[in-house]
Amino acid sequence: MSSIAAPASALVPRRAWLTDLPVLLVAVFWGTSYLAAKDITTSHTVVAVLVLRFAVVLPVLAVAGWRRLRALDAAQWRGAGLLGLVLGGIFLLETYGVVHTSATNAGLIISLTMIFTPLAEAVITRKRPPGAFVAAAGLSVSGVVLLTQSGGFTAPSAGDLLMLLAALARTVHVLAMARIKALRGADSLSLTTVQLSGAVAVFAVLATLPGTGSAPWAVAAGFGPRAWATLLFLAVFCTLIAFFVQMWAVRRTSPSRVGLLLGTEPLWAAAAGIAIGGEHLGPAGALGAVLVLAGTAWGRRAAGPRPG
Repeated sequence: MSSIAAPASALVPRRAWLTDLPVLLVAVFWGTSYLAAKDITTSHTVVAVLVLRFAVVLPVLAVAGWRRLRALDAAQWRGAGLLGLVLGGIFLLETYGVVHTSATNAGLIISLTMIFTPLAEAVITRKRPPGAFVAAAGLSVSGVVLLTQSGGFTAPSAGDLLMLLAALARTVHVLAMARIKALRGADSLSLTTVQLSGAVAVFAVLATLPGTGSAPWAVAAGFGPRAWATLLFLAVFCTLIAFFVQMWAVRRTSPSRVGLLLGTEPLWAAAAGIAIGGEHLGPAGALGAVLVLAGTAWGRRAAGPRPG
C-alpha cells in the first residue's frame, strides 16, 4: 500500500459521490413512495394513513429540535404554520391522486412543479422567462397530455387532475416559503417540524369529520405486517431520513446539485410502477413519459440555478 497521499483532484469526485449517493437514494425513496402509498391506501383511508405516517416521525423531529423550536419567534411560528396548512393540502391531493391513477402517472405529473415554479415566479417578478424554458415547459405539458391519454384520447382521470393540482400546490408552497420574510434565516429543522405539525393538525381535524373515511386507530388495527412495513417505509425513509439527508447534503454541496439529483424522482416512480406494480404505459404513454423527463430536465437547466 502506497503511503503517498492522493492528489486533491482525485479525492474530489470520490467525496462528491459520498454526498451524491444518499441524495440519489432519497430520490429513489420518493419515486417508490407513490407505489407504496397506493399499496396501503384506499379512497376511504387516505386521511387515516396520513395521520399515522406523520404521527410516527413528528415526535422524533420535536425531540431532536426542541431547543431550536423554542427559539422561533411568533412571526416564524405563524409563517411556518401557514406553510404547514399548504403542506397538508399537498399531501391530501397527492395521496388521493395516487389512489385514483397509476404510480407512474403520479410521479411524472408531480414533476411539473419544476416547470410551474419558475413560470409562477416570472409572473410575480414580471420577468420574462428564457425562450428555451418556455419551450421546455411546452414539451413537458405535451408529455403529460400523451401520458394521461396512453389508453386513448379520453378525459384525464380524477387522479391525474388531482396530481396536477398537487403540482400547483407544491409551487405555491415553494414560492410562499421563499417570500415569507420572517422565515429567512430561521432554523430548517424547526421550520420543518412546525410545518409537519400543521399538516398533521389538518389531517387530525379531517379525521374527526363525518364522511372522511375510516378512523386512524381502526386502520392501524387492520394493518398486517406488510402494511405496517410499508407505512414505516413512508414515515422513516421517505419523510424522516429524506429530510435529514437533504439538510446534510445542502451543507456539503450546492442546492443546484441536490435539486438535480432529486429531479430524478419521476424516473424512479415510473421504474417502480412498471417493474414492481405491473403498470403499462403503451406507446403514447411511453413517449409522454420521455417528453416529461426531457422537458423538466431541459427546463431546470434553462431556468438556471435558483439564488440562495
